[in-house]
Amino acid sequence: MPLAWVLQEWARGTTPFGGFPWARLAFSQADSPLAPLARFAGAPGLTFAVAALGVLLHLAGRELTHRVGRPRRSLPAAYRSLGAALVVLALAPLGLAVATTPPTDGRAVSVLFVQGNVPKPGLDFNAERRKVLDNHVQGTLGAVATGHAAPTLVVWPENSSDIDPLLNDDAAADIQLALQTVKAPLLVGAVLQGPDPYISNASLFYRPGGGAPQRYVKQHPVPFAEYIPYRSFFRNFSDKVDLVTKDFTRGDRPGGFEVPVAGERPYWIIPTICFEVAYDGLMRDSTLQPGRDASILAVQTNNATFGYTAESEQQFAISRLRAIEHGRSVVHVSTVGVSGFINPDGTYVDKTSLFTAAARYGSPVVRTEVTPSDRLGPLPEYAAGIAFVGLLALGLWLRRRTARVERAADGPPAPAHQRRDRVVV
Repeated sequence: MPLAWVLQEWARGTTPFGGFPWARLAFSQADSPLAPLARFAGAPGLTFAVAALGVLLHLAGRELTHRVGRPRRSLPAAYRSLGAALVVLALAPLGLAVATTPPTDGRAVSVLFVQGNVPKPGLDFNAERRKVLDNHVQGTLGAVATGHAAPTLVVWPENSSDIDPLLNDDAAADIQLALQTVKAPLLVGAVLQGPDPYISNASLFYRPGGGAPQRYVKQHPVPFAEYIPYRSFFRNFSDKVDLVTKDFTRGDRPGGFEVPVAGERPYWIIPTICFEVAYDGLMRDSTLQPGRDASILAVQTNNATFGYTAESEQQFAISRLRAIEHGRSVVHVSTVGVSGFINPDGTYVDKTSLFTAAARYGSPVVRTEVTPSDRLGPLPEYAAGIAFVGLLALGLWLRRRTARVERAADGPPAPAHQRRDRVVV
């Protein structure tokens, strides 16, 4: 059963249209003693551990409720040996997780994130032109005015520029004002017009001194939210498909921007946009880009459309698991919250509230480690598939073998005229 659970999560997270791996068992474990297991086997291994413990609890409960006062049936030796081996296998991840303390060492760097807030929650969060951008500019200027030492980097969330700053001079001027005031590189989330007929969900990396920003374009736009597959077909079921007036394009490479630090070695900021944080392979590929080992991760998201639901907390919990899985600090920043600095062991500081403007300075550590989970890559899911087929085949073989043994022990069937269970009509 635990293996089957891993496989159904893999199927749901990859198909159709690239899948949507939200609500995985692993993502519920950020505060669990099992969480450190993500460092070794990633989200699939953590899902297996949770499901395995659930199955063991179910079996234990069934034994207690169904066996009290009843004679115990003796199982064949093969079943007992296999059962003992599977119990040990199910409990091993718990032992490994409890015995593990994820490392948190590294070089601390100063980072400022700004949660600017929006005029109102819901799908119309950006109905007032440039208001969201103005909120983030003012939040940055206010943070600088506190007199805190200049950060090495400022991170704004997804959609923090609600109009294209590459085409609108007023938006570009606002961003330059913030950049010149803070005197540090600025990572901005923006929706860009193009390439025609599409639009792009992008992270723009501005550096003091001018020049065009570098960009990362979201690689995995969400089906039925950022683009509508087979629009004419699905319109037969709902006209809501037309709420997405233009489809988002798909980026073709991981992002990463080098952040200079005066008097010290530079480091890399690796952007991830919104729901991309839920995709194992995408997060792993982004973290392990060649030549970009010394890094921290940025999860830029816009939760305004989800209002006061649990979505923001769920996404923050996923980022905490990713921090453990990849051994990296994470700057998780949302337009409306929740936002916070996440340490490589999944703990966090400066967590914000929903729909409240906030700006926080933090000192995330830059790390270069490649975790066992990163080295294994998708192997845990492949192993789950092989083990599932193997156990299924073994179970069928044992069942048939036991049935043959029981028939042999009972002896040959009695002749029909001697049977007492005949039905006479």
